[in-house]
Amino acid sequence: MAFYNMTTYFRSGHVTWAVLTLVFVLVGSLCIQAFSYAWFKDDSDSNKEDCLSTCHLIGIHVLQIGICIRYIQLLKKSFKALRSGQNEQDENELIWLATDLSMLRMFEMFLESIPQLILQTYIILEHNHRSNLQYISMAVSFVSIAWATVDYRRCLRKSLTYLKEMPIGIPTAVYLSYKIFTITPRILSLTLFIMLSNFSIVSMACIWLLGTIWAFLEETSFCLSRALEYLYRAIVGVILIFTFFNIKGTNTKVHMTLYYIFNLCHNLSAPILLFLLKPESEKTDYFLPILFFILVSNLMGLGFLGLYYSLLHPRGHGKEKIGDEIDGMYETGGTAPETKTTRFERFLQI
Repeated sequence: MAFYNMTTYFRSGHVTWAVLTLVFVLVGSLCIQAFSYAWFKDDSDSNKEDCLSTCHLIGIHVLQIGICIRYIQLLKKSFKALRSGQNEQDENELIWLATDLSMLRMFEMFLESIPQLILQTYIILEHNHRSNLQYISMAVSFVSIAWATVDYRRCLRKSLTYLKEMPIGIPTAVYLSYKIFTITPRILSLTLFIMLSNFSIVSMACIWLLGTIWAFLEETSFCLSRALEYLYRAIVGVILIFTFFNIKGTNTKVHMTLYYIFNLCHNLSAPILLFLLKPESEKTDYFLPILFFILVSNLMGLGFLGLYYSLLHPRGHGKEKIGDEIDGMYETGGTAPETKTTRFERFLQI
């Protein structure tokens, strides 16, 4: 779809839109491939079986097919486990592979898909470039973005064996609804800010900076490389523009409450400012529907959020077993590790 959009923009003479789409794709892809490469290297340090050489790893990630290789590995190991009978170690390995993929997929959504979606929404509303294909593409994108967060949450809780898994059925549906009805109006409100003034991008950059600073203050320690850790914190800042994430898995009830109070006020201020500063926008066919949707969707999203965490959120401890000991980070010095941590224990806690 990104390639289709770029070619369409070029053919219609909108070079800026095409270049922006290309930049979003390249930035997202480079970040994802960097993390994929680093995780392959981490895994090869602890498990020498089925490992790719450094040259092979560099090659597949330069060709931007690191994610494809991960999917192939997951499928091969799944078929192997089905043929030979799945033991606990095989099950854990499959879960860890799926969790890596789900996080990379989530990064892709927030770094690549959402910026493209904001651009598409801006083009549709501001320049009236509308087609049924665009509407279908946008609707699918909104659901896909929300589902990426749900899939990641399910995989993460399954990989962290000291936590209960996220139940399927109603809890998953309610959590998905919470994400859809909070992320969608967020994207629409940011688009309205851009329509109001291109300088609104500066305010988005400030929100990103605040999220990134929070990640630094929390002293996340997800990556072995300092440079990659800084990139990780910057990506956390991007995610926090659109939805709340618990960075270190601690109790963040206060943080979440403050976040969504700000989120609601900021979202509602977008159509109000557009009406006050651009009164002609009231006469458009999209203004009132978007104003109504932003208000109702935010309230529904927060309602689903409260419903999930008050009644449906799994509490208590899961199975007691050791997780994926792959990072080799030690809490104490010396030649022999006393306490290892896992990459998944350092993932974003949704």
